[in-house]
Amino acid sequence: MSTSDNTHDREEGLTFQPKFDASGLLTCVATDAATGDVLMVAHMNDEALRKTIASGEAWYFSRSRGRLWRKGESSGHTQRVVEMRMDCDQDAIWIRVEQHGAACHTGRQSCFYRRIDKTDGDTRLSFVDAERLFDPKAIYQK
Repeated sequence: MSTSDNTHDREEGLTFQPKFDASGLLTCVATDAATGDVLMVAHMNDEALRKTIASGEAWYFSRSRGRLWRKGESSGHTQRVVEMRMDCDQDAIWIRVEQHGAACHTGRQSCFYRRIDKTDGDTRLSFVDAERLFDPKAIYQK
């Protein structure tokens, strides 16, 4: 991977030059390859990015746990990468995946299961597509 600072080359060229943030991370948006639904947003460091490219399975870096993880390593709910795309300035990645099981640690298909509603000047959340596919307490034991 190149680390050139040439903006034109990074935005218009064909050289893979991921631009990690100050914490060494890229934002990654994962969508369902079949439906286009947004499943989750996570982060990748250099190692997660390399492992994802090499294995065809989604790897991420957990900011809260401070470690690398393969999607599904504890739940069995994996993501097989169908396509990876880099954004214009190479600081974010979009991966289209075949999701096996649920994407969200809450047991839902997507991490985006609440809609923001504004009613009478009050902003609230409401559940949409919030059916649980598994019980997180049964999968994730502390």
